[in-house]
Amino acid sequence: MPESAGWQAELEELKAVSARIGSDPLLTQGAGGNTSLKVGGTLWIKASGTWLAHALERDIMVPVEMAPLIAAVEAIDPAAEQAHQFTIAPLNRSGLRPSIETTVHALMPQRVVLHVHCVDTIAHAVRSDCIEQVGPRLAGLNWAYVPYARPGLPLALAIAEHRTQRPDVLVLANHGLVVAAETVAKAEALLDDVKARLRIVPRAASGPRLDRLVQLAAGTGYRLPQSEVAHSVATDPVSTALAAKGSLYPDHVIFLGVGSAIAKDGEDVAAVIARVSASPVSILFPGEGILMRDDATPGADAMARCLADVLARVQEAAPVRVLTLEEHLQLTDWDAEKYRQDLARRAATKKTA
Repeated sequence: MPESAGWQAELEELKAVSARIGSDPLLTQGAGGNTSLKVGGTLWIKASGTWLAHALERDIMVPVEMAPLIAAVEAIDPAAEQAHQFTIAPLNRSGLRPSIETTVHALMPQRVVLHVHCVDTIAHAVRSDCIEQVGPRLAGLNWAYVPYARPGLPLALAIAEHRTQRPDVLVLANHGLVVAAETVAKAEALLDDVKARLRIVPRAASGPRLDRLVQLAAGTGYRLPQSEVAHSVATDPVSTALAAKGSLYPDHVIFLGVGSAIAKDGEDVAAVIARVSASPVSILFPGEGILMRDDATPGADAMARCLADVLARVQEAAPVRVLTLEEHLQLTDWDAEKYRQDLARRAATKKTA
């Protein structure tokens, strides 16, 4: 570890900011999002599958040696997709793998990088006219728009195309937001600024029909969601119509599956399962609310709310870009995401044991 006066205090500061970010469902959901700090040639980054909200109570930061990782990215070496190969074992007390997005953080020249799944940003980023929408709002900032690429090495390579510009703000199509600065305080201030600039007032939605949902769930292996906000995707007709278009961002696919299962008139849980030939993680009952599968992880519940929060901020006539079939396959057959899902399942099992 290269010497850098005060780096440990700076890392603690990053953990505090991470916890604040992770506790705001409008910025991050579940294990989504990640933060990092560069100290000499070492990158301290959130561990894959961990929650930013737990940054002050658990050891979630992993040390990675940057030089060989960046060399692997520049060589487009598949090893770059296995960032755990570059961890500094003696300092990695948790034994966890670094974030899926480690390559993205390593390529950013700034010392502090905050990557969030800000729902206001996503509501802009799922639009095919995103640049026109956010350009005026971000005037005066050094920002760049990055077309959709799978998280990990493909996204890092897409971001690398902007390295000469050295942007402090990245709007990631169908994904989220990255802000970067030389100190933790400046990075947090920039995040607050961008979030305020991109804010969209959500549509109001009617409340869920809880009695009806409880009746629908009885004896089916389904339950109410953890957040009542999640119901608005089904009680707001515009949001329901948008959900029917398909998956809009990676974590939806990972935690909720492809697209959204939407009940037709008169269908109950059994009828939906029979029609789609599967047991969806969540089911939308238009005008009534949603149900979650009993074994849905906390991360899945967080993403159910995220879907409601995002779609409430997308205009009815917005030109929305959904993920393609190929993009879905890239996400569902990916070792890094299988690892993150396994961590989520193990954590859920411990809570119920």
